[in-house]
This record gives sequence, structure tokens and C-alpha cells, in this order.
Amino acid sequence: MLVFVVCATHRYRIATPMTKSASTRSGPRDVTGPRSLTRLLGLFDALAKSGPGMTLAELNTVLESPKSSLLNLLRPLVADGYLNHDDGRYRLGPTIFRLAANIMSVWNFSNVIRPYLEELAHRSHESVYLGVLDRVAKAITYVDSIDSPHLVRYSVPVGAVRPLYCTAAGRVLLAFAESDFQEEYLRSTKLEARTDRTLSNRKALRAELDRILKTRLSVSVGEMFPESAAVAAPIFGAHGRIVAAMAVGGPSERLQARIEDLKPIIADVATRASGIAARNGSGDEPPLENVIGSVKTGYSSSRGRAAVGD
Repeated sequence: MLVFVVCATHRYRIATPMTKSASTRSGPRDVTGPRSLTRLLGLFDALAKSGPGMTLAELNTVLESPKSSLLNLLRPLVADGYLNHDDGRYRLGPTIFRLAANIMSVWNFSNVIRPYLEELAHRSHESVYLGVLDRVAKAITYVDSIDSPHLVRYSVPVGAVRPLYCTAAGRVLLAFAESDFQEEYLRSTKLEARTDRTLSNRKALRAELDRILKTRLSVSVGEMFPESAAVAAPIFGAHGRIVAAMAVGGPSERLQARIEDLKPIIADVATRASGIAARNGSGDEPPLENVIGSVKTGYSSSRGRAAVGD
């Protein structure tokens, strides 16, 4: 028996426990499912705690997993450099250390900017969030957020992914991206009209990106979702390269009347955040490509809240 849960545009399949006979009839066990992921994380954790590394027999005991299944897991990890295999012992390899460094860079970057995000939330009394460019997906991924104190508010969970062309923060990242990326994006991306207010004309989008370059501010009202609005500003690193976009978002009915008041507030906070990002060595975009998938949790809504889209 399968139960389907629908959340926004994503559908998740939840399998109910099967009897032994049902499991047998279903054929070979799926080696790419949640159980294998848990086993993989357990493997990395066990090896991280073991200085001299571990043998297959030791991993078999610690992970309580059949040796045949472990070998199927270990071989590609060794081939890709996530693990080293010498003298019969498995150790963490260079690829996993690079991944760990990238994860820490994201964590450190968010912590550096967090006080400014808190200030923006306090001064705006609206939801605020921090987004970075995912070059692979050609989208914005939100890496930090603070909800508004209002009963009716918009919320964006960490890991939510949105298009660049129809969100305020996304357009900031697109406007200040290098020209090669921007041109390829404009050439290859379908500008779908999410609402009747979506900026889906390429010529108009180019004009808007030019305006953002001049003003360092981006505004979106009802473009991703009809009832949401946002104003966003860039955060720059040491060499003047954009590292993130900071945004204030809320219900369009309330926020639209406040946009002109919010512009100098977010411009001030983003400018000072750029200074601290530069002093902390964020000269280039944080190396997010290797970890961006780990925070793609989609988006959800609950009573009194809705996903921020603009």
C-alpha cells in the first residue's frame, strides 16, 4: 500500500512496512534508497572517528551491514576519492575533505552575515532571507531566513529553491553575475509566466537587470506568487563580486505600500554586510556547488504562513 503526500509541487512516496513475503516478491532491494543513504552517512561518521581507518570486517561490525552490501558501497567511493583503501583499511579520502571544507564555508558565511539579517528583520518587521546562486540549477537557493513577527507573514525555509528571473533576490544574483553566465541564462532559460505580473519578456528582463546594476536594488511584486512581494539588495565580497542577495519579503498588500521606506533600510544593511563579508575573505562566491543539493529541501506552507516567492 502506498500513501501519497502532496507538498507544493513535490510529491513524496511513503511506503508502508511490508511483510517478509511481500518484500521477497518485490525483487532486489533498492540500494539507492534512504537506508543506503543512512548507511553511507554512518560509514563516513565511523571513519571520521577512527584515526587509523577500518577494515571491511570492522565496518561490517560497526554498521551491522552485510559485507557484500558494504563492498558495493565502498568501491565507487574509493574510485571517486571519497575514501582511500590501503593495506586493507579504509580511510577518508581527499574528496570528502573538500566537501567538508565547502560545507564549513557555507556555515561560516551564513554565521558572518546572520547579525545583519537579524538587524534587517528588526528594522523591517518583515520576513528576511539570504540567497545564493546555484550555478548548476541556474536558480537561487536560500541559505538563511528569519520569519516576520506578524501573524500573517511569508516564510521561506532554508533550502528553498526559486527561479532567478521572477524573484527579487534571484534577479539581484543574475544582474551581478558575470556576463557569460548571464547571457547563457537569458538564452537558454524558459521565462515562464508564473502569474500575470511575471516579467517573462527577455528584452524587459534585460532592462530590469540593467536597472538593478545601477540602483543595487531589486523589487518584485506578485511575480512568483500573486500575493507576495519583496525587495532585495546584493552582498559583495572582497573583489567586488557578488556573494549573496539579501531580501525582505511579505504579503504584497502590506509590503507594496512600504517598498520605498524599505529600500534605504535594506541598502544600508546590505552595504555594511558587504564590508564584513569582504573583511572575512569572501572575495568570490562561496563554493556552494558541492553542497547546494544537501539543502534543497523544497518548500512548504502551513496555516498563517506561505512560501515566499518574490
